Amino acid sequence: MTDALFSPLPLRSGATLGNRIAKAALEEDVAGDGQLPDQRLSALYRRWAAGGTGLLITGNVMVHAEALTGPAGIVLDDAAPLEPFTEWAAAAKSGGGAVWMQISHPGRRIRANMPGVVWGPSAVGVDLGRHSGRFGRPVAMPPEQTEATVARFAVTAARAERAGFDGVEIHAAHGYLLSQFLSPLSNRRTDAWGGPLERRARMLLDVVRAVRAVVSPSFAVAVKINSADFQRGGFDADDAREVIAMLEPLGVDLVELSGGSYESPAMTGRSADARTRVREAYFLDLAKDLVGTSPLPLMLTGGITRRETAEKVLADGVALVGMGTALALTPTCPPAGGRAARPNGSCGPSTGPTGPSPPPPGWHRSATRCAASPAEAIPRPASTRRAP
Repeated sequence: MTDALFSPLPLRSGATLGNRIAKAALEEDVAGDGQLPDQRLSALYRRWAAGGTGLLITGNVMVHAEALTGPAGIVLDDAAPLEPFTEWAAAAKSGGGAVWMQISHPGRRIRANMPGVVWGPSAVGVDLGRHSGRFGRPVAMPPEQTEATVARFAVTAARAERAGFDGVEIHAAHGYLLSQFLSPLSNRRTDAWGGPLERRARMLLDVVRAVRAVVSPSFAVAVKINSADFQRGGFDADDAREVIAMLEPLGVDLVELSGGSYESPAMTGRSADARTRVREAYFLDLAKDLVGTSPLPLMLTGGITRRETAEKVLADGVALVGMGTALALTPTCPPAGGRAARPNGSCGPSTGPTGPSPPPPGWHRSATRCAASPAEAIPRPASTRRAP
């Protein structure tokens, strides 16, 4: 079974991933001047590339410069110079694996102190109880802006391909804009973009169509969705099953399954739902239910830190294993060639000869910093770029 992790994964677009391990998206939050990637991201991804995973997925790159989750987010729009992205892609591919850019719009998930726009499918804010004021109060996205946002996703995908990325992953999970449209809790529209699931899924499907229309047939297009929102009355596993079926005829290569949002952070292993109260592979039970009916290969992310767990995920029918924090802490785990990074096959901080020392105090708060050189902190830049 060990060989399964290091077997190739052919995709319908014609590309083949070298093995079944992917670095899942982590929000790096280290944009340089002008909301652009700089040498820090290149160094970070060069180190991840040396680990030998078949696929690296970037942290979310925003499609709209006026809608950022924070001041250090990366933006790739029609005004951004391509050279910094070309350098980033080259660094990420330096180990021989593929790199996909995760592309996203935060919708209502924007801090209250950020400039710009706060749009949602409806004027329904993020509900964090007494902490709800940390996020801006959204206004319902006008129909013309839903169409403009679809076009922005297509622009970002086309420019990512020009920069040398091998694919994009459209982020429709974790309470970002496309996930907000999918959820009946945040989408209370009565027009063509709301109501039954077929209409709530329209924006995601339109984004996929628009992206596939502007990239080459060999360019991978993946989608990340929640296996469930873990909120009563929200997007659930049956909805996920239907959305996966809707995506199949649109040329999607792969669907990544995760779950939760700020309001129910199941992607961190914390939610009110017993199905994620496990130490590893939080969403495996839900994924197993979806594998049996999915017409597309599935990737599972969430709490996978040991080889034994990764192998179980594959044995249960999932095609690709996503690892985030584990690879941030130990970028070469698991290494190319299939050797375990630890005698027990686990990933993470170690004080022994099989792994790096624990990160210095404070670094645990940003997992991506653990994969950078321990000797250098990654300061947040003071400047930001805003589109006119």
